[in-house]
Amino acid sequence: MRVLIIENDEKLSKILSDILNAKKYQTDIAENLKDGKYYVSIRNYDLVISNWNLSDAIGADIITTIKDKSPKVPIIVISSKDSTEVEISALNSGADDFIKQPCLPEVFIARIEARLRSWGTSLIEIEDLIINPDEEKIIYKGQEIEVKGKPFEVLTHLAKHRDQIVSKEQLLDAIWEEPELVTPNVIEVAINQIRQKMDKPLGIATIETVRRRGYRFCYPRAAQE
Repeated sequence: MRVLIIENDEKLSKILSDILNAKKYQTDIAENLKDGKYYVSIRNYDLVISNWNLSDAIGADIITTIKDKSPKVPIIVISSKDSTEVEISALNSGADDFIKQPCLPEVFIARIEARLRSWGTSLIEIEDLIINPDEEKIIYKGQEIEVKGKPFEVLTHLAKHRDQIVSKEQLLDAIWEEPELVTPNVIEVAINQIRQKMDKPLGIATIETVRRRGYRFCYPRAAQE
């Protein structure tokens, strides 16, 4: 999973990043809202963590800006201000959670993982197709389909973002722990496996190639379309 941290305190952002990296999350760090806005425009994130007070924005403007770029991404607001008013303002503005800083590392990661479970563990159900990310299972009309590993992760990621065109670079960033060490060709291989093991035998289409831009989840569009 990939997490974006928007925090102008360099020491704090590194602490948060190190905590998440130790739990195998991939992290990017933005020092201000401008940089954070850029990151969410080029990558798909499972979670955004942002300070309530940034050098170039304060409060609800942060949440609105991120949600405008990536409406479905959950946002956790952090703040060192010991104020119930700030917490209420953050939640009322669209934040999905609020964590007061400083926070014990074990408490912080427990809150993050609890939120990610509640946001990301629900089944993806589209007509006769069920994708279960937790159990790495795909069920089509009651039949389990053998798509595992990276092809499964690619399919799941595209299904979660089925209203978007996702580039090869975004897929690499979201799924591979060290995307700089692999070539974009691995995406083509994964998608070919999905089509050979799933789409072709079932007579359906799940992923369409958008020329020069990337891929888009297209089920339940008929295969011949």
